[in-house]
Amino acid sequence: WKPSNLCVTSIGDFLVTLYNDDMTQSKIIRYSGSSEKQTIQFDNGGKPLYSVNSKIKYITENRNHDICVADHGASAVVVVNQYGKLRWRQTGHFSGDTKKSFEPYGITTNSQSQILTADCDNHYILILDQNGQFLRYIEDVKNPYSVCVDNLDNLYVAEYLTGNVKVIKYLK
Repeated sequence: WKPSNLCVTSIGDFLVTLYNDDMTQSKIIRYSGSSEKQTIQFDNGGKPLYSVNSKIKYITENRNHDICVADHGASAVVVVNQYGKLRWRQTGHFSGDTKKSFEPYGITTNSQSQILTADCDNHYILILDQNGQFLRYIEDVKNPYSVCVDNLDNLYVAEYLTGNVKVIKYLK
């Protein structure tokens, strides 16, 4: 198994996304210190939660302890609860949407447990509520690749091609 991304949870655990050597499986492991505490890989029906390839699964945790993954290989945001049970999956296609296929990269959450995902190819940040409902796009970005939110809910966006980092105040 090869790690591809990680984050630290609010209680100090590590969440690590991994894929296997032949790129046929992906999973998340929760570590407490150096001890494996939890594996998240399949839904209740035994189907993989995440795409089975080596494409990076960007990961974060929101305030209600949901594990949020921007699965670039599946073109989806996948959210499971802290016990690893699927809450919802969002492919980014909304009624009247004229954008290209959803291509999530970086992911972060804010103080309201909203989920913000960078879509580099479509030049926007997608904002979803904690239940996966579309809230809006932030479109004043060029090839957003990585995102994070500080304690004041300022959004930091790394733009892949320009090399710029933008700070955006997006909450009213």
